Amino acid sequence: MTEASTGSTGEQPRVDPRAQPEPAVAPDVTPLTSPREGVPPVLATADEFAEAARRLRDGSGPIAVDTERASGYRYSQRAYLIQLRRAGSGSFLIDPIAHPDALEPIIDALDGPEWILHAADQDLPCLRELGFRTESLFDTELAGRLLDFPKVNLAAMVAEFLHLGLAKGHGAADWSRRPLPADWLNYAALDVEVLIELRNAVAGALDERGRGEWAAQEFAHVLRRPPAPPRTDRWRRTSNIHNLRTQRQLAVVRELWTAREEIAQRRDIAPGRVLPDSAIVTAATANPTDTAALTSLPVFGGPRQRRQADRWMRAIRKAQQLPESDLPAKKTPQVGPPPYNRWEQRNPEAAARAGAVRPVVRAIAEEVGVPQENLISPDLLRNLCWEGLGPSAGADEWLAERGARPWQRALVAAPIDAALDAIRP
Repeated sequence: MTEASTGSTGEQPRVDPRAQPEPAVAPDVTPLTSPREGVPPVLATADEFAEAARRLRDGSGPIAVDTERASGYRYSQRAYLIQLRRAGSGSFLIDPIAHPDALEPIIDALDGPEWILHAADQDLPCLRELGFRTESLFDTELAGRLLDFPKVNLAAMVAEFLHLGLAKGHGAADWSRRPLPADWLNYAALDVEVLIELRNAVAGALDERGRGEWAAQEFAHVLRRPPAPPRTDRWRRTSNIHNLRTQRQLAVVRELWTAREEIAQRRDIAPGRVLPDSAIVTAATANPTDTAALTSLPVFGGPRQRRQADRWMRAIRKAQQLPESDLPAKKTPQVGPPPYNRWEQRNPEAAARAGAVRPVVRAIAEEVGVPQENLISPDLLRNLCWEGLGPSAGADEWLAERGARPWQRALVAAPIDAALDAIRP
């Protein structure tokens, strides 16, 4: 089996990757309400981690991996619970909070076997933060996208492939809470209960449609892709900021957002729980001149916000005293190409390229039966149309230099070249 192989070894029959699946029929599902071996205990000590690592090493095959975070409650994206399952080993619930330095035996046990994750992009960062590492993964959600399933959440795919109904309901809970309630632990254990069986069923479907190699390339790409750079001007994502009209109001939002961010990070609390976006926009609109005026506003008059009133007022005064030259621009600074609807006026040549290439890519995605954003990333397509390929480069070379996978280039490079050739003078 190759590093990111999806199916069994041996020669595979030639299959047309453009072949469409049979029309989906809603499967009858059997409720899966509890793990077959019961809910495993939560492990939190060095001795417990060492024993779990021994059992994991004694198992065989890939390891199902999942994490639970507390995104709506905490500032950090750390893992507050790690769920593992391996054939011959059973399931494990790992609490990494109290003794993260003692995780090394488990980290070592997971370094080698393939990991099975659902939506790897969500779990990999917090696992890497703890030192976990792998050279091989299988992402069941991403595989579902390559199979063009309309719903790729875990419950939908388990129902589709295994005809089992997962008990859901605690994914957005505060997993930093201790002790964790029994029904939450049951939910967490179920997330890896059938992940191995799901991986095998999905791998079979990929191979049947000739997409096993596509998936292998995508999984390898997920592993080597660097973290996304931090967004610039993140304060501009404040809800309903578009209702503000002046640069001074935007400055108030920026300063309040920054003050909230500092408090949230220091206390490890989700920013919205420190001060909601609605209160920030309200303050920017009202422009209070003193603490009394601030605390007369909704939210700011509550007991918790009154204790922080001086801190909020200092942020507002800073914005009020800024010289005009230091006020933020009304519009978000442009990063990358502008929206397509502005190209005709700003870059007619790019608009012509987009008009030729985008319908071709859309048609290929529909013919092959894969979401267009998985066939070629929207940013990559936009940049290709905006920049052009240059006088000598072809689409295959251009796409390869920017990280497009071989399967993607095999489908789109030649049609893109033909579309661009058709509009060249």
